[in-house]
Order: sequence, then C-alpha cells, then structure tokens
Amino acid sequence: MKVFPDDFYYSREHLWVRIEGDLATIGITDYAQERLGEVHAIELPDTEDEVERDEPFGSIEAVKGVVELISPVSGDVVHVNEDLTDDIGIINSDAHDTGWMIVVAMKDLDELDDLLDARGYQDFIAQEGEVD
Repeated sequence: MKVFPDDFYYSREHLWVRIEGDLATIGITDYAQERLGEVHAIELPDTEDEVERDEPFGSIEAVKGVVELISPVSGDVVHVNEDLTDDIGIINSDAHDTGWMIVVAMKDLDELDDLLDARGYQDFIAQEGEVD
C-alpha cells in the first residue's frame, strides 16, 4: 500500500494540500499520477488568479487522457511551479514534493474540514479500487 504524508490533507479528486499558515500548496497525489500514467502537459492558472473550491483550476494531460484539476480550497494563487514547464516528468517522479502545482492564499481555513487525512484518503482509494 502507498504511503501518503500524514501532514497533508487530501481531496476526493486526488489532490493533496499542505498547509503553512494560510498558504495551501496543492499537487496531485502519487496514486493519481500512477493511475494517469506518464504526464505530457499541464495547464495551470497564473499568479494572482483566483481559484474556487470544487471548481477546475487547470488540467493535466497524460497517457490515459486529460483530467481537470478540481481545487480543494478557495483563494488567490500566489505561486505557480514554473519547474513543471521545464520538466513535466517531476509530477510522475516526485508528486508529493517537487511536483507541487500551485500555492493558494486561502480565504477560509474551515474548508480544510471537508478534506481527508492520510488514513481517510487510503481508505477512500481502497474503496474506489473495489469499484473499478
């Protein structure tokens, strides 16, 4: 079974969130990148764009198709991982660290209450695997 960082929050849309103060760093989970296969392209918002929880903020194109990235939180984008432009493979090789996508200045920290912890996410993907 995959190990997911305990200090992250996870969405049911397979994104992770790492919190530092009111800043949320967001990326795709290792489980999701593995299911998608080799990533070919990514579309992300610009710095100063606004993202809304449960709304798409970009997309990722991989071997198995194009998937919308659904924001787990609301706020203003303060950083975009420009390294992904030069080496998209970072998402496949290091999804939970250098493969981060955006950093958002959150508007409402209570939105984190709707996300899963590492154990909850492992249970969620185990149940999802039974459905496939």
